[in-house]
Amino acid sequence: MAKSEGPTYMDIVRDVQAGNFMPVYLLMGDEDYYIDMLSQFIAEKALKPEERDWNYDIMYGAETRGNDVINIARQYPMMADRRVVLVREFQSLQDKETLTAYVKSPNPSTILILCHKHGKLDGRRALGGEIKKQGVVFESKRLYDRELPGFVTAYMQRKGKAIEDAAVQMLCDHVGSDLSRLAAEMDKLLMALPEGETRVGASLVEELTGVSKDFNNYELQSALALRDVYKANQIVKYFDSNPRSFALPVTLSSLFNLFSEALLGFFAPNQTDDGIAQYLGKTTWVARQAVIPARRNYSGKKVMDILSEIRQTDAKSKGVGGCKTSPGDLLKELVFFILH
Repeated sequence: MAKSEGPTYMDIVRDVQAGNFMPVYLLMGDEDYYIDMLSQFIAEKALKPEERDWNYDIMYGAETRGNDVINIARQYPMMADRRVVLVREFQSLQDKETLTAYVKSPNPSTILILCHKHGKLDGRRALGGEIKKQGVVFESKRLYDRELPGFVTAYMQRKGKAIEDAAVQMLCDHVGSDLSRLAAEMDKLLMALPEGETRVGASLVEELTGVSKDFNNYELQSALALRDVYKANQIVKYFDSNPRSFALPVTLSSLFNLFSEALLGFFAPNQTDDGIAQYLGKTTWVARQAVIPARRNYSGKKVMDILSEIRQTDAKSKGVGGCKTSPGDLLKELVFFILH
């Protein structure tokens, strides 16, 4: 029976882990990571290693036709309970709609996986509607910057390891929102973690990435939240002197997130630390690192002014108004505004 609403990544993982396979999976969206992970996971769980030579077909949308996919999908498995047909780059298949007839009556012993990256299949067309009826449609969305720390922490937890908050922020700042690269960097950290260690620290991230554990966006957030003028200016000076360790758009995003959450903190029904943290969906310990100090050290009006100034700085960095000020000087001006 098909799902009436689009499932989450973990919904599909749990179903597949339990041996509940659907005849058709449409994995689509702008975030490649989840599409790649799910297609690999489904194939690995559907077939034993010794069954894959005869029952696992990988096709590419730019190199095939809809009827070719149908012909392979209609074939029955050899010495196995099922076969898997994986269509990569499904977005490049020119005659996608020819698959509609197959999806209406799929081969019960075939699992057809369609990987549509960099966009979505038009749900108004017949094919999309039929897949929703007969199988699973999963949309892989890009994570917001504020969601990246949660991804890193959860990834490490699944590997049985913990990671310091400073290390999380350093890693997110260094890699950005490319989840595939982020996962690869975490795998490197895990491989480099000394035997017996269960926690990834900021020092290890610094060693492997070159990002300073003392001068980074996480520490800048903390210094500004505490109104530590000396530390904040130290970090700004370091950024200006080490342009390879500094990307103004990333820093602006980090500061915007901090002060946006500080502003939300003013509206928490319960103004205790626990109440603010719960309202923001954070643990109290995490909220106390920057958000709660910022909420206490800046007035609501000042926070709104800071958010406006961050937006203006972002516009200037993109040349709006003919601005030619260097990124380092723009950050100096912004930090001065925030602290005074």
